Amino acid sequence: MRTSIVRHSASALVLLSAAALAGQALAQEADPGAILTPERVFSSPSLNGPVARGVSLSPDGELVAFLRSREDDVNVQDLWAVPVEGGEPFKLIDARALVPDAGELSEAEKARRERMRISARGVVEYAWDQQGRYILAPLEGDIFLAERDGGAVRRLTETEADEIDAKVSPDGNYVSWVRDQDLVVYDLAAGREMAITTDGDGLITWATAEFIAQEEMDRDTGYWWSPDERYIALQRTDESTVDIVPRLDISGGGATVVEQRYPRAGRPNALVDLYVHDRTTGRRVKVDMGDNPDVYLARVAWSVDGQTLYVQRESRDQQTLDLMAVDPATGQSRVILTQTSEAWVGLTHNFRPLPDGRFIWSSEESGWRHLYLYGRDGTLIRPITTGNYAVKGLDGVNPETGDVFFTASMRDGEEYPIEQQLFRASLNDTVTPVEVTPRGGWWSASVNAKGTAYVGNYTDLETPPQSALYRIDGTRVRWIEENRLDEDHPFWPYVSRRQTPTFGTLESHGETLVWQMTTPPGFDPSKTYPVVMQVYGGPSGGGVRNAWQSSTNQLLTEAGYIVFRLDNRGEGERSARFKQALYLKMGQPEIEDQVLAANYLRSLSYVDDDRIAIMGWSYGGFMSLMALTEPEMGLAAAISGAPPTEWGLYDTHYTERYMSTPELNPEGYAASDVIPRLENMTGRLLLMHGMADDNVIFENTTRVLDALQSRSLPFETMLYPGQRHGIRGNERGLHQWRTYLDFLDRTIGSRSPASQD
Repeated sequence: MRTSIVRHSASALVLLSAAALAGQALAQEADPGAILTPERVFSSPSLNGPVARGVSLSPDGELVAFLRSREDDVNVQDLWAVPVEGGEPFKLIDARALVPDAGELSEAEKARRERMRISARGVVEYAWDQQGRYILAPLEGDIFLAERDGGAVRRLTETEADEIDAKVSPDGNYVSWVRDQDLVVYDLAAGREMAITTDGDGLITWATAEFIAQEEMDRDTGYWWSPDERYIALQRTDESTVDIVPRLDISGGGATVVEQRYPRAGRPNALVDLYVHDRTTGRRVKVDMGDNPDVYLARVAWSVDGQTLYVQRESRDQQTLDLMAVDPATGQSRVILTQTSEAWVGLTHNFRPLPDGRFIWSSEESGWRHLYLYGRDGTLIRPITTGNYAVKGLDGVNPETGDVFFTASMRDGEEYPIEQQLFRASLNDTVTPVEVTPRGGWWSASVNAKGTAYVGNYTDLETPPQSALYRIDGTRVRWIEENRLDEDHPFWPYVSRRQTPTFGTLESHGETLVWQMTTPPGFDPSKTYPVVMQVYGGPSGGGVRNAWQSSTNQLLTEAGYIVFRLDNRGEGERSARFKQALYLKMGQPEIEDQVLAANYLRSLSYVDDDRIAIMGWSYGGFMSLMALTEPEMGLAAAISGAPPTEWGLYDTHYTERYMSTPELNPEGYAASDVIPRLENMTGRLLLMHGMADDNVIFENTTRVLDALQSRSLPFETMLYPGQRHGIRGNERGLHQWRTYLDFLDRTIGSRSPASQD
């Protein structure tokens, strides 16, 4: 079966590449347009056009809400809405009007937004109540409530402290939030607050996801309302067990020592307990999480009738994931289902309780992630999906018809990693999935509660991100943000010089690796060109996609570089085998595959063998360092941003998932340490890091700086005071890319020694 997958993927990609080449030729024949500059990329309005973010359909299906960046400041978002049955979009919450002078966020909120990868200001998240009467929007640390009828906006808080993780209760009677490490509930009818907890202070925090959950487990909340509003499940976190890692937070105005509680690989985690608060009696019971406290609270969900609390408990080694059914009145629990793996069991958001007590959950027991239907007691009823592809998300269920909606990168039952669609399967039988969205490009979708409509987000190589409301049969009801690429679009002046990527595949250890390549304007295959290899390489969604490309890619092609990206083994939501290739040996199979890519590039007559560079951030920064110190890569230069350089310095959940602990896997940790490899650098290095990074802490880079200097090895560095794991804001983004382009020009570009040969 694996052989047929390879043939299918390769042939389809060749066809897509041919089409892309034809489109590229047409673009080259067009009249030359404006040359894209870094100054234009990092200014307003955004070159991506008016992209709708956080799109959701009101519970009654009459209104669609979404976030949109302001035209005068791309970094600030307002909340907009548009009627389903017609009419123009209108602004529900104007961030600047409500809070003209946004102040400094608290450290807790800064950290939370960093974990959620939120870089914008203004309205960054919102929530409907289940009746659709209200939209709740936290704004710059305070809480605002927009009324659906009339559009009045009510300010619920105006305090010195930040209110975070705000929610509307299921029936819309209450609003809840966390303030100063305690949970607060606000009675909308009475207009008063009620403290659910009062002892949150110091190392004790209520109702907030701990660092590990936010950063590595994709769990951003620490409390959950029951459907009938009687109960609130909430976690209590005690960080007293976590090591203090002193961290210098260096800004332009000086330095502060932060005594950060950071759980490094092999070291103790925070103690996390789960409680259930009964609003009727005021009583709080502790959930029985078992005898071993060294576990992870992975997921929490309520049954539809509110009589059962479902808890996913993950073992410290992440090889066992238990689903527990909890009695909310007593806290007593029992394990009803268990998933295991010899590597790791991945966490998802694919658990879905059904009105009749059954539930849907996903598993990789077949070697691919698929959906399964279970009885109330955890007994398997049937597979919902099967095949040589991975289900990437459970997007909706229609309990009346039995329709189940999911996203996958699949064509005709076989994986097709560069595209993504919405599909329909069935609770009632294991059937061949039906395509809901058309083939081609990259779809994501949010299906309404009834399973009768969805908000679809679409993009492809020629189409900037679009959003529309669709009936479940795929008929478009209306545009939310068409974002048409025409004369009025911000990117239009640069269209004729945009080069369309081509796609292809390479084979590695029985796996098919996908790649994409973009050539410069006026590309002449009889000449030779320098190449910039872009890399992430780590365990997350792959970057090779039939989707709208970042405008920064065009900065590279305008500078005369071929831009190339390969998704190596371990990268992307593919088979368990593909992902687990890096287990216990991060930095080894990934680099082996990147060597394969470099050799492929050198086999092309139009690639200059001596002018190949690599660039990446975070895991990509680690990969850039590993590649520059791998002689078989033969790189002329590398740009490494915020790299983990020794995995023993990184956090527990992420690192131990892939590498176990330093005590149990000393060989793997030693092989992935960058320092012993530095003598093997084949080219020049630019090292970058934010000087307030609380994720990949700055020590990862300072140890490399020290090692390079002690060895008298020349290198370049650029540090960003006050910046965390990402470089935020147009001004610093512009500086970052000016630095990139200058370094590349001097090492592999027009000013490089090799270009003069």
